[in-house]
Amino acid sequence: MNTMNKDTSHINSLENEAIYIMREVAAQFEKPVLLFSGGKDSITLVRLAVKAFYPSKIPFPLMHIDTGHNFPETIEFRDRLVKELGLELIVRNVQDSIDEGKVKEESGKYSSRNSLQTTTLLDAIEEFKFDACIGGARRDEEKARAKERIFSVRDDFGQWDEKNQRPELFDMLNGQIEHGQNVRVFPISNWTELDVWSYIEKEDIEIPSIYFAHKRKVFLRDGLIWSHSEFVYQEDDEEVLERMVRFRTVGDMSCTAAVFSEASDISSVVQEIRDSTISERGARIDDKRSEAAMEKRKQQGYF
Repeated sequence: MNTMNKDTSHINSLENEAIYIMREVAAQFEKPVLLFSGGKDSITLVRLAVKAFYPSKIPFPLMHIDTGHNFPETIEFRDRLVKELGLELIVRNVQDSIDEGKVKEESGKYSSRNSLQTTTLLDAIEEFKFDACIGGARRDEEKARAKERIFSVRDDFGQWDEKNQRPELFDMLNGQIEHGQNVRVFPISNWTELDVWSYIEKEDIEIPSIYFAHKRKVFLRDGLIWSHSEFVYQEDDEEVLERMVRFRTVGDMSCTAAVFSEASDISSVVQEIRDSTISERGARIDDKRSEAAMEKRKQQGYF
């Protein structure tokens, strides 16, 4: 049996659910925003938002918390997509938070700006008075995210209390919040990585080129494939290699590992994921700092 013919009809019900959630956000909140990184999940959210409000424009802005250590391909794609769709994009920079002394740049072998995003994000939420932030997190990614609700209430400090979340019965989403609180909303929480890729394939959605196999200078460390870059600390004895790789998930260059791959088109990527036994978060270096790395970041306000 050809696995590429696998039934993906459930994608329609997932799409309908996500569109319903998008419309609920617009109806229940005064100042929502869509958190946009330029990765496949947030690109999928943009497509869903376009469908949810067609023929009108998306009724809320996009916001990118830019660490300054992003893949150039991602930033180029972000700017082009926003221009093509005529969307409002807010960019806030982690470098500004560093310059203002609010956060301290990490140093050393495993240094990354990923966790520093939280302060910049919370400042931006306060600056614009956003009461709902739409994100592309999914329950299948990581155990801490598996516990999160679709409407996830955060306190005045952006903190997540996993023991104080509201029940979500059927399709009833409660967006009532106290002054100072905000809600993180995850319309594709029930999707899997394969669902996202199948939707991208079905909808013929363009995504950044780094998701497909390409030649890149890399080096090996701790069994992972790191990008050779000015933003990534590298020991003198860590040899630079040029290999065919792609990225399953896209974050900072300093916290996102590549995978060896020859998958150069959507159908090849989908087949590769179907054959994989490892979650895409297995390529996120920042998740490996401890068993509870993601949960701790979320408790501090991370999305």
